[in-house]
Amino acid sequence: MQRIEIPGRATYTPVALTDVLVGAPFASRLLLGAFLPGQVVAMAAFGYYAGSAARDWYVRKDVKYVDFTAEYGSDVRTLGNMTDDDRRTEVARIAAAMDADWTPARLPRGEVAKRVSRRLTQYLSTITDQEVVISSEVRDFTLAKVVFPFALGACDPIGGDVAIFKDTGLFEPHIVAHEFCHRVGYFKELHAQVLAYLALRTSGDPILVQSARAERLHRHLAILTGGKPEKFRDAIDALPVRHELREGLRRLRPDPGAYETGVGKAVRALYDKRMRLMGQNGLSDYDVGFTNLLFTFAHSKTARQPRGHADP
Repeated sequence: MQRIEIPGRATYTPVALTDVLVGAPFASRLLLGAFLPGQVVAMAAFGYYAGSAARDWYVRKDVKYVDFTAEYGSDVRTLGNMTDDDRRTEVARIAAAMDADWTPARLPRGEVAKRVSRRLTQYLSTITDQEVVISSEVRDFTLAKVVFPFALGACDPIGGDVAIFKDTGLFEPHIVAHEFCHRVGYFKELHAQVLAYLALRTSGDPILVQSARAERLHRHLAILTGGKPEKFRDAIDALPVRHELREGLRRLRPDPGAYETGVGKAVRALYDKRMRLMGQNGLSDYDVGFTNLLFTFAHSKTARQPRGHADP
């Protein structure tokens, strides 16, 4: 099997290089009273960042990417549509499975990242016959958190930096897997959602399986409740599952603060437009598209991958 290693050198620096590019001149002006020292630091950071990105992109040209239509019978423009009854049926099945297979085990973020990286490599290799190895480095903060206040994590598509902005409990493996899919080179959100889910759901690892199911369950609930926080909490309270699972689901969607409510709404609209310009369906790919593709895959007559992989 061919082995491809994406170096990701920029992901190993103590601070995100994009933050240095933006922040160094201003920090220099504030602390030293002059922009020039900060500009010198920023230029050095840019040189390293550009070199790292160039190496990564050169290596990615040999990566074989998953053909979603061939493997799963569906892609961004060919999604089937789930009815609300279909979604309620899946919610009941996922909730029952999660309650039965509940595990309280948790891992430090660094271990989560390593485990997820290995599993993603394994899963993709079964489809493409390539072992694509990536950095498993994850940051706790980048300036993207300020720009996207509603985001739980982010990936710099050029430099490969991944940051997870808060502790999301049982959801964290899936969020890390989603961002790592971007690091491999899957830049569409629908593709990252689906590959992250399938890699974790088929892993046989209780922690990873639980996280994949949690992501799928909460996306269904968000759709069924129109994304309204109060209705979402009521839907969680109505689930016939253990208290710990309800608490884990509530944790992902706390009431938004004033900043997120104001800035987040405007940024969401801009991000939705950007996604559409890139050939995606907009922010709906995170939930409607994600669940619809799995549903379409489960009922496909042409998919090469086992349809049972789409089971809740």
